[in-house]
Amino acid sequence: MRPIKQDLIPGLEERGATPRAISDGFDPARLTQARRLAEMTKKDVAGALGVTPAAVGQYETGVSKPRPDLIPRLAEILAVPPTFFLIGRPAHRLDASMAHFRSLRSTPKAQRERALAFAEQVWELAYALELRVQLPIVDLPGFAGGEVHPGAELSVEPVAAARELRRRWGLGDGPVTHLVRRMESQGIVVVMPPAGDPSAASVDAFSTRAARPLVVLTPNRADDVYRHRFTAAHELGHLVLHGDATGDSRQEKEADAFAAEFLTPHTSILPLLPKRMDLTRFAELRRVWGVSIHSLVYRCRELGLISDATASRTYQRLRALDGQPGFTAESVSNYLGEQPSLLGQAFELASEETGLTVSALAHELAWTTSRVRELLGVRDQRPVLRLVQ
Repeated sequence: MRPIKQDLIPGLEERGATPRAISDGFDPARLTQARRLAEMTKKDVAGALGVTPAAVGQYETGVSKPRPDLIPRLAEILAVPPTFFLIGRPAHRLDASMAHFRSLRSTPKAQRERALAFAEQVWELAYALELRVQLPIVDLPGFAGGEVHPGAELSVEPVAAARELRRRWGLGDGPVTHLVRRMESQGIVVVMPPAGDPSAASVDAFSTRAARPLVVLTPNRADDVYRHRFTAAHELGHLVLHGDATGDSRQEKEADAFAAEFLTPHTSILPLLPKRMDLTRFAELRRVWGVSIHSLVYRCRELGLISDATASRTYQRLRALDGQPGFTAESVSNYLGEQPSLLGQAFELASEETGLTVSALAHELAWTTSRVRELLGVRDQRPVLRLVQ
């Protein structure tokens, strides 16, 4: 990443932040985004605001604007600064047709909408940082500096596409180390919602090809680095294979096939897989290749080494060993190479080169400083006052 000269950064136009000015310059899409982030319905907002749900609907469609006296209360209800609702800031709107959800059927509409609003904010943060720091160029089929070039696509067949991408990225035939950091180095923005963020609790993982490619991972759903890596490779498969996000079962199976071949290439893993279900051997391969034992057993079945019945018995044995040494989940927090760092490093570089602060970034985005810290993974450095009774 390289810093960009400060004089190239367009200043955010200063406007009066009175309730009247915010009402006059009200952005309907910002209300929708804030409501979805709060996971509230129009009825919920209306009840807290003291208006009808139809009125909130009119605010969001732009048919009418909230009265000035409602602005402070609206901001309080949705936990955003009042200036959040001002029109004019860069934005990128997403809908469900533009994203792949890892567990689409089990993810309610409201939670998908919240996750998409979260992704919109990640885009805004990345955009603000990229005005100051040149992020890695996107090296992914279909992208060139953020622009889509359909002619550059890889094979539409999952296994072939995985092999071609490994060659393109110079990964050779062995294990893929530091998968998440490698994805970031190829220009893909990878984020994990803060542990307390509802996006982490409600959505398994998803990705979108809109603008710069983005992958959202939620490790606290199953804090296991091996499952985490497979999910990351699965979402990478969606980015490579599926420009149009229909989210059907066929695409999910294709993304799984891509992930399996990308992490454990057929020609490399086949000679290493045991012909008999040797769980100790699987535990060794798990650590070397960075994939779960369940994935390795499935790979054996997929490659015709074992029958469905043998695979089923092996899964039963694994359930009995769950929690034992060599068979327990390993936290993602123990593997720095599998944790996103792109946006945080971009902020650090911008701070060093341009003097950017969390407060300044929050002002520019019209977010709270705590929200900026959450998405950047930056801790509040102020000492905590503790009163002893």
